[in-house]
Amino acid sequence: MARYAVNPDAVAHARRLIESRQYVLDSDWGDVQPDAAAENAFLERHSWEEYAAWHLGLTEGANDETKARYAFVYGDLRRVHRSGLIACVYRAAEWRHKKVELAAHELLQQLDRVAGIQ
Repeated sequence: MARYAVNPDAVAHARRLIESRQYVLDSDWGDVQPDAAAENAFLERHSWEEYAAWHLGLTEGANDETKARYAFVYGDLRRVHRSGLIACVYRAAEWRHKKVELAAHELLQQLDRVAGIQ
């Protein structure tokens, strides 16, 4: 099983987006999660560093500037999705990637505070 480290740049990026209210509260993650075509289109216009900022996990042992290096996408490459953070918490918990799970959980709590969800 792959091992992941938390991507601190992605956590910081998500925090900035949440604080500037660049989020979606209600979405179906299965419909809005970026697919390979959306990721490729993003990479045509943006750097690998910008792409990495959308992924809470870094695959240990994978080469930088490859899609395999980045895991646990939390937004649509434009805004944070609450459903994306929930998916990250769930997937990380399911596969016992505790540090990624906790990072996603903390971001979800921040989003809920900013959005006034009680």
